[in-house]
Amino acid sequence: MSGSKYECPVCGGHFRALLPYGVKGRSNALCPKCLSLERHRLIWLYLKAKTDFFTAPKKMLHIAPEQAFYKVFKKLNNLNYVTADLESPLADIKLDIKAMPLENESFDVVMCNHVLEHIDDDRLAMSEVYRVLRKGGFAILQVPMQDMPETYEDATITEPLEREKHFLQKDHVRIYGRDYGKRLRSVGFEVIEDDFVKHIDATLLAKYCLPVDEIIYFCEK
Repeated sequence: MSGSKYECPVCGGHFRALLPYGVKGRSNALCPKCLSLERHRLIWLYLKAKTDFFTAPKKMLHIAPEQAFYKVFKKLNNLNYVTADLESPLADIKLDIKAMPLENESFDVVMCNHVLEHIDDDRLAMSEVYRVLRKGGFAILQVPMQDMPETYEDATITEPLEREKHFLQKDHVRIYGRDYGKRLRSVGFEVIEDDFVKHIDATLLAKYCLPVDEIIYFCEK
């Protein structure tokens, strides 16, 4: 995989190709070294360019911690880094995102990516994230989305194969649409829907293999 055509900004690796990933086998999606996907590389660049995440002292809660971020975040001297999940061996705390055993306003940053589409009551989960976030803090809560005006969900669809048919995966309970930001605002967040990726040079866009239509939902309290 050595080469120089592609680069992962998370681990700094250079490759002649990235690995395919996903149900349909997206080409050049997965970094062979750190296992970052397109969304991880975009979030990394966003945090670098538009926040003080890598420099200012912060206490961070990372729910469902991703391999691509876990090791590097754990090494950051400015972070008090806490991981949480129901099952992951990477989790410091085992918890349910809908009822977190954590104090109010106890974290400066919360990250929780590609989780809410699995949660039956996503607004309760959003409310819990809002509760544990300190005033002035921010959350990154990315979800898979489709280009449609409203989120599609139906609580009566419970059979795995039917969920796969309606929501694209057996363990998903909805498909988010462009109203996702409105759902986040409904629990109190101030949300910036940032088309950051649209402002990245085309050469870097291709070199880093970024998701060209992904919106970053930057949620502030």
